[in-house]
Amino acid sequence: MKITRIISLVLVLAVALTPAVSEAKKKKDKKNDRQQVQVDETENMPNKVHIKDAAKQLYGEWNVVEINKQPYSGSERPYIYLDFSSGKNRLMGSLGTNAVNGTFTVKGEKLSFANLITTDRDATSASTERAILKALQDAHGVILTRLEPTEYLTITDKHNHQILKLRRQNIDFLNGGWKVKELNGENVENRNIKLVADVEMLTINADSGCNIINGVININPTKEFAVEFEDLVSTHYDCPNLSTETRMLIALEETASCKRLNDNETALLDRNGKTLIVLKRLNVSQLKK
Repeated sequence: MKITRIISLVLVLAVALTPAVSEAKKKKDKKNDRQQVQVDETENMPNKVHIKDAAKQLYGEWNVVEINKQPYSGSERPYIYLDFSSGKNRLMGSLGTNAVNGTFTVKGEKLSFANLITTDRDATSASTERAILKALQDAHGVILTRLEPTEYLTITDKHNHQILKLRRQNIDFLNGGWKVKELNGENVENRNIKLVADVEMLTINADSGCNIINGVININPTKEFAVEFEDLVSTHYDCPNLSTETRMLIALEETASCKRLNDNETALLDRNGKTLIVLKRLNVSQLKK
């Protein structure tokens, strides 16, 4: 009889404890899952590039594309510029409406910002600007990835959480002097039409052989290779090839993106991906002629 009672008591306790043991196991599994996700955010990142020379690999302008893993879709162009040229590493950039400046320290895949100062203008999206600024303040690590031909910079906090993702300003190949080789499918290389694009200063200048065209380059950081030419102004001389010049001016106004064809040629495309202009790179001596 006693043995039967003992067995019954053990069975009752086992049944009573089963839910508690099961719940504890679930909590442990959830904790392990969270820890695994934290590791995966950085260790399993594809196309990762080892940072051997930060001054060469990280320099320049990086546009914000994600904040706390949420895509940025604002109308402003938040970016940071990492400047290694002076003795002290300097940060310059924009949160959108407000400018940001400071210093940074980078060693391998460790990155931190300090002495951050911002302007105090009324921002169209103040919450977004605060989120970007906080990400810079919380920066602890950096991961460089490359998905040809684009490079991305992922900034992480001390827990290896991704807090900011940036894309290198990706139309540097448009920089420099060009000769207009094709216009709307027609070969016009003999017309000697030249064009100079300065992506850093966001300006464009063209010489039709008679009139000079000046304008502004607008880059959309939310779209790959998106570029527009705005505020185009031309002199008004009566030229023998005025129709060609007019067609080029219209093509520049319709440009929505650019595409690197090879080391010496670049195409300007409309919103539907149709080629409007094919540019052929000029060397310095050709540009002066």
